[in-house]
Amino acid sequence: NSSAGLGYIAAALSTGLATIGTGVAVGPSASSAIGAISEDPKTLGKALIFVGLGEGIAIYGLVISIMILGRL
Repeated sequence: NSSAGLGYIAAALSTGLATIGTGVAVGPSASSAIGAISEDPKTLGKALIFVGLGEGIAIYGLVISIMILGRL
């Protein structure tokens, strides 16, 4: 069935593109967070929040993929 195939492609793209976006977001923010923490250890909480916000993109992509696969 071609609609099922398109659904699988959509699920793969939603997870794949979300994780690519996460890599783009987390890479610079994590390296900056490590630098900030090394200068002032009190910034650990704020730095983890910013890195976690970037990682949330991948979680949303995975949730969308699960929702798409649930409809097939």
